[in-house]
Amino acid sequence: MTTERTDQTGVGLRSERGPVLLAVMLSVGLVAIDSTILATAVPSVVEDLGGFTQFPWLFSIYLLAQAISVPIYGKLADLRGRKPIMLLGVGLFVLGSVLCGFAWNMPALIAFRLIQGLGAGAIQPIGMTIVGDIYTLAERAKVQGYIASVWGISAVVGPTLGGVFSDYISWRWIFFVNVPLGVAAAWALFRRFHENITKKTEHRIDYAGAILLAVGGSLLLLGLLEGGVMWTWDSPTSIGILAASVVLLTAFILVERRAAEPILPLWVLGQRVLNAANSAALLIGVLLIGLSTYVPLYAQGVLGTSALVAGFALAAMTLGWPLAASLAGRIYLRVGFRTTMLGGSIIVVLGAVLLLTVNARSAVLQLAAACFIIGLGLGFSASPSVVAAQSSVDWQTRGVVTGANMFARSVGSAVGVAVFGAVANGVVAARLGDSHADLEQLPGEVLAPAIHDVYYGAAGAAVLLVAAVLFMPNRIVERPLS
Repeated sequence: MTTERTDQTGVGLRSERGPVLLAVMLSVGLVAIDSTILATAVPSVVEDLGGFTQFPWLFSIYLLAQAISVPIYGKLADLRGRKPIMLLGVGLFVLGSVLCGFAWNMPALIAFRLIQGLGAGAIQPIGMTIVGDIYTLAERAKVQGYIASVWGISAVVGPTLGGVFSDYISWRWIFFVNVPLGVAAAWALFRRFHENITKKTEHRIDYAGAILLAVGGSLLLLGLLEGGVMWTWDSPTSIGILAASVVLLTAFILVERRAAEPILPLWVLGQRVLNAANSAALLIGVLLIGLSTYVPLYAQGVLGTSALVAGFALAAMTLGWPLAASLAGRIYLRVGFRTTMLGGSIIVVLGAVLLLTVNARSAVLQLAAACFIIGLGLGFSASPSVVAAQSSVDWQTRGVVTGANMFARSVGSAVGVAVFGAVANGVVAARLGDSHADLEQLPGEVLAPAIHDVYYGAAGAAVLLVAAVLFMPNRIVERPLS
């Protein structure tokens, strides 16, 4: 059935919105902690379950499931309401966590990570959509800082918990710890979040579009994530996967043009605000994966730090992000979205330039400082872009718009994996004649130039981010919450 908004989701009072915001923050915290906690526990997992060659799929399958499900959940949230989709996401994530904790071998753990990823695909975009529903543009300026702070806290808490559980208890508790958080978030949402929705006509759910997007998008991301890793780029497997993705995604576009209620309406691609926001999100995804993958590796392999210190060097970026996001709201209300995002993207460029000055003789603090500055710039760029996109549409399409933005960031991460991996492997091949060497096993004199060229790529992405931001309108007419 088609839904129609009748008021501000029934949580217009401050006393009622507070618990809902807390529930959203707890839910987002599940995804944020999970993004960092598993990496530190991988050695313990492999030692217990075996499957060393398969463990990268613990991350790839999660990213695939999360990325592909995001736009589908966004559309369902516009059709059915935010609450049931958010509860579904939290439920799937907790179920996946419990199953991961009881996994008996690596294939089982990988399968259960897929369930976690399907849950995560609902939590983050629908959480941001709920915030867009219950807070005005001015109020969202502060609330975005709260949401961003969850990621900052998780950047420290995740690696710490992962290390503690792995060393002193059991790696299985990195998954079990999600259960109380998920139950608390679901309970608060169930009890305090009320949507007043009237149902008017029958839905015509775009099943064909959903299937084509899920399969075609999965193949595209799979080809980008595993190309040059599981198989060479010019292999029949790689060519076949990418060609099939192009065919299926082309068919998806054709289906969406005729669907009564498309999963991803094509008008999303025709609005200036949304194009600028999604382009920025894609480039932010590229930057994030480049830093999160190669900064810790550089700190350990070139600067000679421990894994813990390397993790905290990267965490400097995640700490800078919420600091900037909390200030960005006040700024874009005064000077506009484009001006705020432009300043942020220029800060990202400055941080990327500083990153290029890091060498084998540098202190790890210099590396952390570059990451912190980049984090500040991303905080001034990313949060305003989401708010701008949400504010430009009404309730009936806010879920789709938020989902499209998150999907663009996921695609950017997959593209970043492919491009940066190719760059690093190209340097290795030129020096050692082995394009498939394990980067973690390379000597510092080979690893340093390989990652340094990746930093050049990150700087290029930062410059493109400046260009994308220039297309964002400075002022946006806010649509009503209801």
